[in-house]
Amino acid sequence: MKIYYYKGRKNVSGEKIRQMRVKKRMSQSDLAAKLQVEGVMLERDSISRIEGGTRFVADFELQVFAKVLGVEVEWLLGATELRHGSV
Repeated sequence: MKIYYYKGRKNVSGEKIRQMRVKKRMSQSDLAAKLQVEGVMLERDSISRIEGGTRFVADFELQVFAKVLGVEVEWLLGATELRHGSV
């Protein structure tokens, strides 16, 4: 499968994932553990690469990131603004 780049990145959600993780005072390891509880087996290194834009994010992973971080998928994709109360 060919992975395309968009503005030099393999995903558009990594920066938003990092932003919300930091806002919630979670380490990458904490986030990995929460994702694993939800059935998505990602290690801390994978989260680092997602946040850095060097790893593709699957649609099912994006749904679980949104659930664990308490945000909408659309916000992670940059399509909407963060609503008050989403944090």
